[in-house]
Amino acid sequence: MSNILRARGLSAIACILAASFTVTGCNSGATSPASGAAMLPPALQAASMQTPQSRSFNDIQHIVVIYQENWSFDALYGKYPGADGVGPGTNVTQLAWNGPPLTSAPQPLDYAGNPDKRFPPQLPLTTYLASTYVPYFDRTGDIIHRFYHEQYQIDHGRMDKFVDYSDNGGLVLSQYSDSPLPEAELAKRYTLADNFFHSAFGGSFLNHQFLICACAPKWNNAPADYLSVPNKNPAKLNDNHVTPDGYAVNTSYSTYSPHPEGVSSDDLVPPLTEKTIGDRLNAARVSWKWYSGGWDAALAGHPNKLFQFHHQPFAYYQNYGDGTQLRAEHLVDQKQLAKDLARGSLPSVVFIKQIGADNEHPGYSSLLQGQTKTMQIVNSIASTPYWKNTVVIITYDENGGRWDHVAPPAIDRWGPGTRVPTLIVGPFAKRHFVDHSQYETVSILALIEKRFHLKPLGTRDARANPFTNALNVTQ
Repeated sequence: MSNILRARGLSAIACILAASFTVTGCNSGATSPASGAAMLPPALQAASMQTPQSRSFNDIQHIVVIYQENWSFDALYGKYPGADGVGPGTNVTQLAWNGPPLTSAPQPLDYAGNPDKRFPPQLPLTTYLASTYVPYFDRTGDIIHRFYHEQYQIDHGRMDKFVDYSDNGGLVLSQYSDSPLPEAELAKRYTLADNFFHSAFGGSFLNHQFLICACAPKWNNAPADYLSVPNKNPAKLNDNHVTPDGYAVNTSYSTYSPHPEGVSSDDLVPPLTEKTIGDRLNAARVSWKWYSGGWDAALAGHPNKLFQFHHQPFAYYQNYGDGTQLRAEHLVDQKQLAKDLARGSLPSVVFIKQIGADNEHPGYSSLLQGQTKTMQIVNSIASTPYWKNTVVIITYDENGGRWDHVAPPAIDRWGPGTRVPTLIVGPFAKRHFVDHSQYETVSILALIEKRFHLKPLGTRDARANPFTNALNVTQ
């Protein structure tokens, strides 16, 4: 990244934060880099300077999960001091699907699927800074991230077929690990987990399901043309909605609202009845909500163009179906969060799913916008009395098709998939700490279950580490 682009980016962060938190001193012509301290909004800056104190695990009264989109660990934190990362300029072995080594990667595609002229027509097989071509306040193209594709890319832990099994192979080795991103400021002050894997192979649909039920939903009698045909030959691979034995794994939509207009009822996932973390919390009378950006508009039939229907996992379940009281109580629009904070009614467990423009998803969101919105959320909590009893977890649903150098552990047929960045933030988190412990998406469930004395939903969350090394608490 050029010094000019970097300075503009830092100025953009400062200006956005200034507009959001009424910080003075921003002007559109600023070009001098902001300091790290200035990139933390006021409440968070004050909170991060407080002396940490060891407390009991049961002192945790609120667990807040901010679930972002589609980045591998190396892609954002490959250069982070003390972390197990691979930064730019590292030679990476990549093979063709049938074995021969590749010698280069193709020109990336842009967010419209066309050759991205901002990049060279051919790239070497080395990790590189995408910010050289596309600043982190702009958008890159998207990359395929599906159930069978990722398994073939991982190649039994060799991590050597990401380029060939991609539809945008020129982007899979790209990084923004040099960029002064807002979340990195939180990582510096709290805990960054560098050995956290998304729990299920593939994309958002299945990983959102694992976040709430630690399971792959069964779809009996799915349409025949929805069935996948696994094949190592990319030309013959059909990585479709459902596995051959009837489990929904790639993007599919609920029979309940909201779902895209015009989808046939036969093509919608029937009501699911598996137990979710919401059910466990309800049985224990522990308050919780799923706050979703754009939820009210989607329910009203005019969804934002970047509202993602498959990012609403509870909407697939019978207990939270259309017209149920549980849906009305627990599935709400993200704008409700500010109201709940203001009136003193923040639930014990909070899931926050931002709308597409703010979730960092390549193709339709920029890193800067998404991370700035996340910083605003965390600052809004730090501005209230809730902060002193809250753990905030910021993580990503999956790697978005980007390469990472660490092979995931082999647990079962569903995953885990590739490493993703995860931050543990707040007064219970260890300070200035890089946690090398093995975690995965369902570690979030394990934390909730441990704190509120809930029965695990399955074997995966039962064996997952509930962030024991990231938290400065007495067990």
